[in-house]
Amino acid sequence: MALSFGRSALARSTVSSIFARRTLSSSNETNTSQDMSRLSQFESLAVSRPSDFVVEVALNRPSKRNAMNRAFWKEMVECFNLLSTDSDCRVVLLRGTGKCFTGGLDLMDFAPDMMRWTAEGEDVSRKAQALRTFIGQMQETFSVIERCPKPVIAAVHNACIGGGVDMISACDVRYCSQDAVFQIKEVDLGLAADVGTLQRLPKIVGSDSVVRELAFSAAKLDAKRAQEIGLVSRVFPDHDTLFEGGLQLAKDIACRSPVAVQGTKVNLNYARDHSTADSLEYMATWNAAMLQSEDVVKAATAQMSKTEPIFSKL
Repeated sequence: MALSFGRSALARSTVSSIFARRTLSSSNETNTSQDMSRLSQFESLAVSRPSDFVVEVALNRPSKRNAMNRAFWKEMVECFNLLSTDSDCRVVLLRGTGKCFTGGLDLMDFAPDMMRWTAEGEDVSRKAQALRTFIGQMQETFSVIERCPKPVIAAVHNACIGGGVDMISACDVRYCSQDAVFQIKEVDLGLAADVGTLQRLPKIVGSDSVVRELAFSAAKLDAKRAQEIGLVSRVFPDHDTLFEGGLQLAKDIACRSPVAVQGTKVNLNYARDHSTADSLEYMATWNAAMLQSEDVVKAATAQMSKTEPIFSKL
């Protein structure tokens, strides 16, 4: 009787486990479907999947030079929060549609806000508190790119002005076409850049003097010099080869272990902001878990058998 009971209990446990996995799988599929539906409804962004595990996010206001309107600042946050947990996304290609990457902030869309901020009569401390909250929300628009565990490749063609530089500074890899022009435009508008350029660009370029030159003078930076100072890693002859090159890199990343790739991004970001000793300790703790991944065995087996590994979704 005891043995019979044990088998019965095991059977019930097994059935429950299978049911739970199927329920979780069904729930995940439902959530993914809902996320995909939302990603296709953005006003300022066009989201597509040009290859397995690759998601393209395109700034999609070509008639307005992809100027960053109110919808853009909100939709970027929602988009990258969704992609951060999307198991069908392993790498993101960020680009612009139309003649240029982006002309920066949509000044016409934000004109009423600017008028209100400079209006007299309202208590200064209360205006300052509201503005501080507003600036923090705008900073989040690009911080989500940096926090996204999936690598983000920026493919920049023609103009990348103002907020465009803030945005690509939060990306992992930057490519551009030969006609690309970069400009930290904010001083021409009477303000200091406040959504990431001044904080991230010095760590990318590595020359304090160059960053200050560009930020103080709003000087334009061409593709050749952008590559020389390390802002971009590759320059392509035209728009088509740029997008092809960006997509090829995305494919090369997407076919590799998502555990390894995402762990690499997380630890590179951590190392940038912490001491070497702290970063090594963080890395050791990280890999104490991640080295137990099935991906290590799959990758090693594929290397020895000279085959292409197939990695599970993460």
